Amino acid sequence: MLTGLAPIMDARIKLLILGSFPSPASLKAQQYYGHKQNQFWKLLGAILDEPLYDLPYAERIERTLAHHIGIWDVYRACIRPGALDADIRAGEANDFAALLCQTPFLRRVCFNGQTAGRFAPYLEKTGLETRLLPSSSPAYTLPFARKLERWREAMLPLPD
Repeated sequence: MLTGLAPIMDARIKLLILGSFPSPASLKAQQYYGHKQNQFWKLLGAILDEPLYDLPYAERIERTLAHHIGIWDVYRACIRPGALDADIRAGEANDFAALLCQTPFLRRVCFNGQTAGRFAPYLEKTGLETRLLPSSSPAYTLPFARKLERWREAMLPLPD
């Protein structure tokens, strides 16, 4: 059983991006979206007009939180041989009830890919807006420009 990463958030977040579960490269680096080919930091940086991909990880986090955006995953633990979401087994969900208590300004949740998006109905029942993003994974071969267009549509405008 693998254990995921701690959430990146504070009480000020208004938007949360939920992935499925960290890749082996991310777990090894102890960094969200730590695989160099994952387009997450390039996509988010383009939307926020921040050079996130080029910054050290701690600064990426600082800049993301400054925009009131949090990062987490839907699963806190699972069995997964390799990096594909299709291989996730025995997934244990994160504690979303606690999340809602700790983030009073949270208004929108964006799911990074279809696997994470399976949790949308649950979070919609809490009154949160939900949006599905095309996966930032290199395994999802939609061209970067098209991914960016769809991420912009889902994330902007940022919630008040």
